Amino acid sequence: MLEFAERLTLTPGKMNREHVESLRSAGFSDRDVLDIVEVVAYYAYANRIADGLGVTIEPWMEHE
Repeated sequence: MLEFAERLTLTPGKMNREHVESLRSAGFSDRDVLDIVEVVAYYAYANRIADGLGVTIEPWMEHE
């Protein structure tokens, strides 16, 4: 699942049915696959909105 999520994040245009089938073969239901795709897509969307608007993180959230 994590490999699928990483691939969807980094190379979304290269996703295909085989990638979905790999999740099914690992035991994920169609609903699970939908949930995985929606969560990955939402985080990509939210991060691009924040980046596009120049939003910076709060100082207390920065890693040292």
